[in-house]
Amino acid sequence: MTAESKHAFVTAIEKDYGRKLRRYVANRMRHAAADVPDLVQEIFLRLLRIQDHDAIRSPRAYLFTVASHVLHQHALKKTATPESIAIADVVSELEDVPDSDPELQAQLDQRFERFSQALKQISPAAYATLVLHRGHGLPLEQISKHLGVSYSMTKKYLAKALRYYEQQLAQGKETL
Repeated sequence: MTAESKHAFVTAIEKDYGRKLRRYVANRMRHAAADVPDLVQEIFLRLLRIQDHDAIRSPRAYLFTVASHVLHQHALKKTATPESIAIADVVSELEDVPDSDPELQAQLDQRFERFSQALKQISPAAYATLVLHRGHGLPLEQISKHLGVSYSMTKKYLAKALRYYEQQLAQGKETL
């Protein structure tokens, strides 16, 4: 797909649904109205990244699905505590530490171990979902197939794991 056809697709979407999209985002962001333009821009940028626009059967439904995902990710970022950290960040830090700094390596190893111990207190399925999704970047659809459960159950597992970890952070039991 050419850049011109991508721009034409996004322009048509904006023309047809732009006003409704801005209203949809604004209604959900009443507490942070200043973020609305940035979120709408992110939604359209994601549409530009799509390789095959012809495969989208319902552009309106797809647009609002992307909007929901962007809003959800924004909410997660806003509610994350400063102490919270993604598994992928810890893993990448561990991989980037030079072998010549054993003190830093030991600190990161301890940090990762505390993180793992806190998460092992939840169910194995929730733990696996969190590790596969946040640590390895697998989409929830793929994780649900891998675990042999429904997509909605996979979302519940992820929510349970995140909620548990946030509780641990709030109680001061886990400091990463």
